Amino acid sequence: MDGRVVRGVQRAALEQWSEFIARSLAHRIDPDKFESYIPFLQVKHPLPPVAVADLFLRPQPHNHESLDPRVPRYLQVLSDLNYIDTPSILKALYRYSTSRAHSRDAAQPVNGETQRPNVPRWGSSYAAEEVMFYRLTKSVAQGTAIQNTGTGLEIANIMAKWIALFTDAATAFTVDVMGQLHNSQVREEMESARAAFVALLLGVCENQVVLKALSKPEAQGKRPHWVRLVNYQLTREDTRKALSESLANFVPTIMQSAGPIATRLDMFRTSTLAGFEPVDEQKNKSNAEIEDLFDSTVALENFVISELPIVNSRAGLYIYLNAAGDVQSTTVDLILASFDVLANAASRNEGNQAAHLLRSFLMNKLPTLIESLSKHMYGPVNAEYCITEALGRVDTTTFPTLSSMFDETRSNNPFTDSVREEFCWACCLHGLVRESSIETLLGETPYQSLPAGGRYVKENLVAECLADPERMQALIGELDNKDGNAGAVCQALTEVMGQLCRNKETMSLKLLCSQLAQKPLSLDVMLMFEKPATILHPLCDLLDNWKYDEDQGEYQPVYEEFGSILLLVMAFAYRYGLSASDMGVASSDSFVARLLGQGHQSRPFDELSDQEKGHLNGWIHGLFDSEAGGLGDELMSSCPPQDFYLLVSTLFQNIVLAFSTGHLAEESLRGGIEYLVDTFLLPSLVVAITYLANSLWVERSDCQKAIVRVLHSVLAPTSISNEAQAMLTSVMNIVAKPLEHSLRAYQRSDPKSQEVEPLLKAIKDSIPLSRRTGAADHTELDAWSLGGFSNSIRQTLQQLVQWSIHPTMDRMPPAYTHRQMLVALKLLGAKRLLQLLYEDIRQQTDTGSGSIIYDVVTAIVCAPDVVNTPSNPVNFLDNSGNMPAPVQRKLTLREVLKSDAEDCKRLQKTDMNLAEIVVRLYRKVESQMAVSQAQAIQADTMLQNDLGLGLDTGAGSLDDAMAAAAANVAQGDGMSVDNVSLDLGLGGVGGDMGLGGSSNNGGGSLDLGTDDIFSGLGAGDDFQWDNMDLS
Repeated sequence: MDGRVVRGVQRAALEQWSEFIARSLAHRIDPDKFESYIPFLQVKHPLPPVAVADLFLRPQPHNHESLDPRVPRYLQVLSDLNYIDTPSILKALYRYSTSRAHSRDAAQPVNGETQRPNVPRWGSSYAAEEVMFYRLTKSVAQGTAIQNTGTGLEIANIMAKWIALFTDAATAFTVDVMGQLHNSQVREEMESARAAFVALLLGVCENQVVLKALSKPEAQGKRPHWVRLVNYQLTREDTRKALSESLANFVPTIMQSAGPIATRLDMFRTSTLAGFEPVDEQKNKSNAEIEDLFDSTVALENFVISELPIVNSRAGLYIYLNAAGDVQSTTVDLILASFDVLANAASRNEGNQAAHLLRSFLMNKLPTLIESLSKHMYGPVNAEYCITEALGRVDTTTFPTLSSMFDETRSNNPFTDSVREEFCWACCLHGLVRESSIETLLGETPYQSLPAGGRYVKENLVAECLADPERMQALIGELDNKDGNAGAVCQALTEVMGQLCRNKETMSLKLLCSQLAQKPLSLDVMLMFEKPATILHPLCDLLDNWKYDEDQGEYQPVYEEFGSILLLVMAFAYRYGLSASDMGVASSDSFVARLLGQGHQSRPFDELSDQEKGHLNGWIHGLFDSEAGGLGDELMSSCPPQDFYLLVSTLFQNIVLAFSTGHLAEESLRGGIEYLVDTFLLPSLVVAITYLANSLWVERSDCQKAIVRVLHSVLAPTSISNEAQAMLTSVMNIVAKPLEHSLRAYQRSDPKSQEVEPLLKAIKDSIPLSRRTGAADHTELDAWSLGGFSNSIRQTLQQLVQWSIHPTMDRMPPAYTHRQMLVALKLLGAKRLLQLLYEDIRQQTDTGSGSIIYDVVTAIVCAPDVVNTPSNPVNFLDNSGNMPAPVQRKLTLREVLKSDAEDCKRLQKTDMNLAEIVVRLYRKVESQMAVSQAQAIQADTMLQNDLGLGLDTGAGSLDDAMAAAAANVAQGDGMSVDNVSLDLGLGGVGGDMGLGGSSNNGGGSLDLGTDDIFSGLGAGDDFQWDNMDLS
């Protein structure tokens, strides 16, 4: 075809598309209508993806300020139809970016690009770029974008240009210190867009297809002998060089705001890209890198200290199960440490729940850990050998043999009796020891045997439970067994609950949840094998989306099923201090999140909606107005269970107010409470009692007395069924601890009151079962505070060191609990606690126990913090379209230690000995926390398999794409970002990224399904990007 004809066709197509875009934006055409029109235009006037994206993302004649909010929705339609793709979007965004005007060399070509005159720029494109970069990051996480190495090189080339562009823009803002060219708002918008770009860049740099493409000669600009020159024009650039040079300048600009990600990008540049170079070039570049490294080495790496002998002490493993790299000794030490922890709990009299959990860990969890370790044992060393060696070093005084248990001169302890034999049989069940060897291991004839059903298999248990609900209830009882099968039982019950939730079999779910809620110790066992979100997310999702059936006949059974399921969720949440995000709840507007966060707070009457006022009035009359006829289906049909539970605190506020002012007689109060202690409403008492307990701290004297009387009616009802009594016990197990604190505070303010003791007696048995968190009990705080908290820390460290000096002796472990260190962190702070640890290291080193004290303190610094820290937001945009505030948390011991170590040169001038202590401890901590190369490779593989980071195909420049369209070149695939959530923290809380995706994407689509990040922004004519805060 003649060239003039081709150009004429292209010009006509561009004019038709431009006119269509202008009309669509002017008339605010709905995306559905847009989708019906666009195929006809593409058939009649075809354009390649890069041309289409360019037309939509370029400044319009009537709008040069910011992108119209309709455009992203139109882009979604175009992506669904495969009319645009990832590279075309990146190229168009780059071509018209505001950064091109803000950068130092905006008028200069970037990375060899030919400068074209009179190219329009957006006045403010950063907000649009930020959102599009996050969308593209999600597309990368789906793994459907980059299909081949050619596409990988194309993506790498355009990313190199973007890197250079953001580097120049950041430099321009840095130079403009007086703000003469740009104000602070523009700077913040640029930094937000750059943070989103960093997320995309990291995904591209760690994509396997891109890495494969960069390893080929084509990435260096060399044409393979089998590639024709005419087809080689798109890969003629030295991609590796462009990426390396641009990253070298870019990484320092993000080091402060995103240190961890900057480190990973620099590692990609210096290791991965450098590793792809030929040997001779790699050697030259390596020499240059080494010279730069020596020139910029910080004082910490140059600090020379004399090393102490490495000791993996018994106390160190006792604090933190410390793997020393030797599988044999690690297995032995792991067994010994597990016995030590149980012995410590027995000596401290920590109670039945601690003993139950630790024994279950020893019999049910430890064999599975040993089984995993045994896979890495070779030669004559096997699991049975390690178990034999470990049991030979277990103190038989604390863990007696069968014959010594009948010795009348010793006092038997149910915590530790029969533990050795039960452990042996559990190991035998998992194939770690032979049954014939158990007698040799114990030194006497055993009296137990393997479980009758053998070793359980989760899949078989799930099938049995789904076929027979009674089997499910029987398995709940087996959670308490110490035979090695509890892990399979926990996993099976979790799987069954998930399937029942998906199938909405609420009757079976009610029985399962109510039984589990009655056994808080069994919940401890379940969390040894499953994460909270795995267990609770299906339940929370069911509760959030609970609706009445269209032909619903009775409503009381629905309330009963809903309440039983919710009771288990609250049992987990309150017992372990879980937040909604800990349980897998993504939205802060969900019912479960609102109930846990605000359910215990009453609301003023004028803040209630008309519907809520009607519901509240109905419940008050239904409960206490004898003439109203009680609670009927009409009330419950109009008030779903979710609405009722969110009104419970307000309902009890009105009950207390009416009772304290004499408007509600005690007889009427007891009559209404009889409804509330029935099974269909009883779980609401968790919220009610929590509200009443909180109110006891702040209310006036007359209201406090009314609250106490209401609590009497609730905790000691005059009439209650056996089933309801069991459920009430579950409720008291949840609320007992905070209620006890409130009652004792009230008792101190009114010592003459005789009404508190009966309430304390009613909840006495539930108090030990109420909480299991990292918080210390008041008796422990009193013991540690006696003589000074600092002195108690020193005594604990001295006891640990003394215990470790003779590790082969059968000695009881010191009375250690990590709660002491957690309390010290809160009371003293990480800085002061570390100073105490430094001083103890100095003292113990002077006495010749330096290696042991370093191992002990290293274990303390590295030990996990079981206290729940605030969770990062699940989504990068909240429901109002704003960036959530970064989570603020206290510094950890490791973070403060790193800060002290980096300041070692200054410290050296004032206290050389302390400087050596700090640096030596820092190096030991970092060495212990470092991930081995094998673990890193495995983690990277898992990350790639789970996330499949990638980008899609694309054409070259706009002119190239137009020429390709004229030659009928096929379009690239689209991109898919369905149902992916991105958690990116680039602020002061660290820069780790959490990318999660769903496997049910459709591919080739920009559609976000129900999670479309644009769905909450609205599409009205009055919406503007300027109104959306993405900083």
